[in-house]
Amino acid sequence: MSDPIKVLVTGAAGQIAYSLLFNVAKGNIFGPDTPISLVLLDIQPMMPVLEGVVMELKDCALPLLKEITSTADTDVGFKDIDVALLVGAMPRREGMERKDLLASNVKIFKSQGQALDKYAKKSVKVVVVGNPANTNALICMKYAPSIPPQNFSALTRLDQNRAQYQIANKCGVSAHDVHNVIIWGNHSSTQYPDISHATVKLSSGTKSVKDAVKDDKYLKNDFLKCVQERGAAVIKARKLSSAMSAAKAICDHVHDWWHGVPKGNYVSMAVCSDGSYGIEKGLMFSFPVTTHSDHTYEIVKDLAIDDFSRSKLDITLKELLDERDLALSVCE
Repeated sequence: MSDPIKVLVTGAAGQIAYSLLFNVAKGNIFGPDTPISLVLLDIQPMMPVLEGVVMELKDCALPLLKEITSTADTDVGFKDIDVALLVGAMPRREGMERKDLLASNVKIFKSQGQALDKYAKKSVKVVVVGNPANTNALICMKYAPSIPPQNFSALTRLDQNRAQYQIANKCGVSAHDVHNVIIWGNHSSTQYPDISHATVKLSSGTKSVKDAVKDDKYLKNDFLKCVQERGAAVIKARKLSSAMSAAKAICDHVHDWWHGVPKGNYVSMAVCSDGSYGIEKGLMFSFPVTTHSDHTYEIVKDLAIDDFSRSKLDITLKELLDERDLALSVCE
């Protein structure tokens, strides 16, 4: 076996982490031969709860789990980590405005960026989950200047998974039969779930999603609305934000970033823009990416963007620019 990968999970006593930690420690993300050293970080009032989570992890008797560190000390939590899963944040409650959530959380991610810069390995891979995820990732990246910008990402895989299921359900197939659905932009209700380049495997062969569904009105209206507003719908039903599905999406995101995806396939990740598709350079924007076995990714280039899609990209771009400006004003 190789040396253990040191994985930090923040908000480790919370709902998402409770579904996530077993999958990390079991080998479902980094592989069945990769030992794991888990670092669990949460705020001091959550330490008694976190103690119970640690007990359960130990009781699972997982052979790959070599070490567990639980702490409320940021200096300890970020020391020499290989992967940072930044889950912890103030959760969005029913009726909460997004700007209020941003103001509450952005200072948390400023301090975590500073901790990454000071303590983490310079090769650390960072996934921001706490909302507003794109802008929190941007702030985290800004305050960790010694770590390459391409090492930072925010989670939009949950939105991709939601979109895949809706298309699969419409076509009567498995979600695994739907490929290359794209989430552009922000992890918010302005995101653009794009099926323009997606395919679906049917019993009669592989077709474009547009040809398989044969309902443009649905694809441009109800489908978009369902995916864009799914998070709010879950909150309305559960009175809590998505947890199980968010944990699954984190696993998918990190697994594919770590191991790569098959040639011809791409996945959605919010990453630092290089200027592609007219998106301002340096903005944390969800793009279609291809990932490789050396833990790198590339933004998929030169996909055709029609007028409808461009209008949707412009809407989510404006929101992200506004969020960035607000976040920087809070930080500074």
